[in-house]
Amino acid sequence: MTIAPDKPATQETPVPEGHVKLVIDGEEVIAPKGELLIRTAERLGTVIPRFCDHPLLDPAGACRQCLVEVEMGGRPMPKPQASCTMTVADGMVVKTQLTSAVADKAQQGVMELLLINHPLDCPICDKGGECPLQNQALAHGRTESRFVDTKRTFPKPLPISTQVLLDRERCVLCQRCTRFSAQVAGDPFIELLERGAHQQIGTAETADVLDLASRTTSGQPFQSYFSGNVIQICPVGALTSAAYRFRSRPFDLVSAPGVCEHCSSGCAERTDFRRGKVQRKLAGDDPEVNEEWLCDKGRFGFRYAQAGDRLRRPLVRNSGGELEETSWTDALRVAAEGLAKARDGQGAGVLTGGRLTVEDAYAYAKFARIALRTNDIDFRARPHSAEELAFLTSAVLGTTPEDGVTFGEIERARTVLCVAFEPEDEAPIVFLRLRKAARKNRTRVVHLGQWTTSSVRKTFGELLACLPGGEAAAVDGIAQHAADLDAALRAEGAVILVGERAAEVPGLFSALRRLTGRTGARLAWIPRRAGERGALEAGCAPTLLPGGRSVTDAEARAEVEKLWGASLPVQAGRDTTGILEAASARQLDALLVGGVDPADLPDPDLARRALDNAGFVVSLELRASEVTERADVVLPIAPTVEKAGSFLNWEGRRRPFDITLEGTGALADGRVLDTLAVEMDADLFTQTPAAAAADLARLGRGVVDGGRVEAAPAAANRPATGQALLSTWRQLIDNGSLQDDEPHLKGTQRRSVARLSAKTAEGLGGTVRVSTERGAITLPVEVADLPDGVVWLPGNSDGSAVRADLGAGHGALVQISGGEL
Repeated sequence: MTIAPDKPATQETPVPEGHVKLVIDGEEVIAPKGELLIRTAERLGTVIPRFCDHPLLDPAGACRQCLVEVEMGGRPMPKPQASCTMTVADGMVVKTQLTSAVADKAQQGVMELLLINHPLDCPICDKGGECPLQNQALAHGRTESRFVDTKRTFPKPLPISTQVLLDRERCVLCQRCTRFSAQVAGDPFIELLERGAHQQIGTAETADVLDLASRTTSGQPFQSYFSGNVIQICPVGALTSAAYRFRSRPFDLVSAPGVCEHCSSGCAERTDFRRGKVQRKLAGDDPEVNEEWLCDKGRFGFRYAQAGDRLRRPLVRNSGGELEETSWTDALRVAAEGLAKARDGQGAGVLTGGRLTVEDAYAYAKFARIALRTNDIDFRARPHSAEELAFLTSAVLGTTPEDGVTFGEIERARTVLCVAFEPEDEAPIVFLRLRKAARKNRTRVVHLGQWTTSSVRKTFGELLACLPGGEAAAVDGIAQHAADLDAALRAEGAVILVGERAAEVPGLFSALRRLTGRTGARLAWIPRRAGERGALEAGCAPTLLPGGRSVTDAEARAEVEKLWGASLPVQAGRDTTGILEAASARQLDALLVGGVDPADLPDPDLARRALDNAGFVVSLELRASEVTERADVVLPIAPTVEKAGSFLNWEGRRRPFDITLEGTGALADGRVLDTLAVEMDADLFTQTPAAAAADLARLGRGVVDGGRVEAAPAAANRPATGQALLSTWRQLIDNGSLQDDEPHLKGTQRRSVARLSAKTAEGLGGTVRVSTERGAITLPVEVADLPDGVVWLPGNSDGSAVRADLGAGHGALVQISGGEL
């Protein structure tokens, strides 16, 4: 007798804690509790069609395109359910359009309804060729429409702002744009108007134009630093870019990944170009940095590279004092002779600015030490101090995402303190993370500043008010006057973010050292420009060699000398102000300037005198500037899209990118400096970005010893009658040169106003004149919750160029009086 073996018992797949087991299209799957059905299906490789769903927005269930058949406890639900709003449950059985005729029919029916009034303008629609509605109509729609009546039409396009245009008849009311504005950006200016068949997207202004009720809107125009994101996430081409409209087709474009050059976040982006010209930029998908968002400056501010004043050929000043075009050979020869003569005389100084890639910054650092034999080099084309450089050397230099603060850590933080830092204006993607942390994780965000800015409001934050210039004393006073904040900073997950404006406040970095030492909170420095962190690492500082080595450390210097094969200067160099003062006093024979705007410097008049009095000036720049007017040799360099390299963002994360526009003939700074050094009998080995990066990598990290430059808080200025303390910073969209030639972006620049407290504004009338011995600025008055005796001005906006007009900065004492525009 044969006995059949027992069948092995089927082993149940264990379900981890916090997870559930369900079946999708006959396949068993384990998913975390709370996960949306549409996400679980995506992980299985099943794409359910959708329009309103977006992984970074709250569920809405507005378009109903993602309907699936659902069964719970053996009983099917009476009708298909929206998979973008339903979360997984234990024992759930789901059938998508792949296995359910009911779900497939429902999706086709919804598609038919969405197309009833949708216009047949795909041949002229900017979204044509990359349109989710086109794709899903083909994959999940019917071949014929039963709708025979006249389609609804509207006048088009309707301007939401100078950048965003709306074609209302294309809109499927998915609410992606309204949810992004309200949830992510915190700018609820674009809303759903009316109800039923009359419902449409608009703003308060468009509601008034259309004679619609605007009770659902905020009563303000669509003014946002992030408005371009609604264009990118719109699934049907209802929202389009005024700058890109009718410019090209997706299949005419060549796309290349890139990195934004405008701020220190290092956002991933996609550059689309055609016939050698950039047509648009889109946000890249990088969950660790910018997720899927870009600020408008990064998205639209790219036409500066195509401006009419772009320098294409070298210029040399002739015997008549005029600049004239010449060959690269002649220009480099003249530049080399002038710099070599200065090197052998009283020396030369190098000003690099904060726009450089890591590789280009390294070329400047090496050129200064080998070709010019000087440590007079500084990347800080802005207010700066010895206290700041010591802080950066000891607390910032060498940090990476592995051991420093990151975007993710900000999002997970329990408490964040922002000091001398306006995130929405100075690092907008950091601002989005702060808002997300506050909104989703209840992070407490405290801003040490002068008034309740939009950053304070939109991060649901608290204002720790102080006088401008009094931030150091305020930080020292946290333990005594803000005990709850002090306790929060002592708790796990506390982060302090400090901006570059802190360099204008004596003693602030020292106070922050004491605060972090006492509380254990993690600290991150977030500069405004993209190249500052990389320039610090590459050695573009008067006290630092590449890799963080001190120029006065004989052992570290010998290590670099061995690798470079050249002797290096021994004494620490002068900072930006020191270089300019020396040149102004005719104590330097030459200046090498790398794209620095005198108006950005702490004292623009000093910068101009320095350029006038320096015996020889070589300028490496993209477009004509004030430096060009005074330069003896001008060497044109490539913009970001015409070269390769990498930025180091504020986290210390390397952000590499390749050449987007090939064959333009433009040269990177490193290539120009390498060739110039050869003319001066020196070898840099920076002819390509790859060579420069490899040379820097060979150096590795040095022993970082920043020392300590302790500074006491400055005595608070006391404004007398007719005086005020100045608070100022640059707004994101302003008159910066990288935003030139883009009128649509310019149209969303925030209005220039002078903000004062109600008491300070008494008797001034509608305008205020803010003046120093250098000049004056007159702007309309706007009352805000500033301390009495304080006036806030935008740093570089229409009618308010604080450095150029006043020669003053944050914390300075200024005169105020009633003024007339």
